[in-house]
Amino acid sequence: MARSDLHLVGEIDEDEQQFRLIMRRLAGGVSVVTAGRDDDISGMTVTSLTSLSASPPRVLVSVNRQASSFALIQRHGLFGVNILGSDQLDLAKRFSNNSLKGRQRFDGVDWVTGVSGVPMLSRALATMECRVEEVIERHSHGIIIGRLIDFDLSSRVSSLVYWNGQYVEISHDDDLDLLADVSIPLAHAR
Repeated sequence: MARSDLHLVGEIDEDEQQFRLIMRRLAGGVSVVTAGRDDDISGMTVTSLTSLSASPPRVLVSVNRQASSFALIQRHGLFGVNILGSDQLDLAKRFSNNSLKGRQRFDGVDWVTGVSGVPMLSRALATMECRVEEVIERHSHGIIIGRLIDFDLSSRVSSLVYWNGQYVEISHDDDLDLLADVSIPLAHAR
């Protein structure tokens, strides 16, 4: 029997631990995926959002199948994407707080109901409402492919990034010179 085939209950495989450390090195934009309607709503912080296609516009997000948001996305076939700015660290923490569930995560947060009925966070850098095109269930997660049905884009330019186990705030005005200093030597090295 191969080493990967034998696991004790509650044991975390060494490969899994290493994989988690490796993936922490990949910086990811921070978004809140929202789902549900009326009072049956939920949301969760994700870094697994990516563009699948620009023509036609499609996004891909990976969601744990045990998350309450996953059940709402499957039930309604809709979800919202709220890309967070550098000044929205509190929202990232709130929507990843396991002690808050469902509607509680929205208490005290500015949000509106989108055209599709899903909750959308106010003041996000960008928002997208999506209709589920396909859900591919693999292992602990569901890979959700969404078709863009509505969007909004803020004029603010900043970003909240998750890297190496920490949130990192990137502001266009504050960090533009630093980013230019880093990228110019790399461009000349090619």
